[in-house]
Amino acid sequence: MAVATHDQEPTQYLTFMLGGEVYAIGILSIKEIIEYGGLTTVPMMPGAIRGVINLRGAVVPVMDLSARFGRTSSGVTKRTCIVIVETEDQGEHQVVGVIVDAVNAVQEIAPAEIEPAPNFGMKIATDFIAGMGKVNGKFVILLNIHRVLQVDDLDQLQGIAQLAAPDDSQV
Repeated sequence: MAVATHDQEPTQYLTFMLGGEVYAIGILSIKEIIEYGGLTTVPMMPGAIRGVINLRGAVVPVMDLSARFGRTSSGVTKRTCIVIVETEDQGEHQVVGVIVDAVNAVQEIAPAEIEPAPNFGMKIATDFIAGMGKVNGKFVILLNIHRVLQVDDLDQLQGIAQLAAPDDSQV
C-alpha cells in the first residue's frame, strides 16, 4: 500500500480577515463567495450558528466563525461575506456558509512555506489550525475547515437544513 505524500507544488488558499487577523481555507473546499444577507434565524441554535440562507433553492446553514472561535461576533460591514464551503464526512457532503469580515485574495503557498500549528499562544483551538503559511513575510493561519465544521455542530447543521426546508408533502 502506497502512502500519500504532499507534492511540492504550491497550493491555493482563499485568504480572508476575521477579527483583524488573516486566515485561509484551501481553495478546493470553497464553492463560492456571496454577499452577506438574506439570513433567516432559526430558534434555539448554538451561538455560532447565525441561521440559514436560500442558495438557489437549497437551505444552507451559516456559521459565524468568530463565535465558533469563542470570540464576539464582528459587526456586519459592506465587506462582510459568506464563504460557501463544502466538506465531506463519511461519504456525506455538507455545504455550510461561514461569515468572514472580508475576503482578501487567493494566494499560492508552497508546502515549504507552511509551518506546523503552534502548541500555544493562539486565540483559537490549535486543532482548528492546519498550519501557519508565510505570505509576503507574514503568517497566515491556515484553517482545517473540516475540523472547524466538525463536532456536534454538523449534526445540528444537518438538522437545521431539514427543519428549514419546505415540506413538499403538505400542499
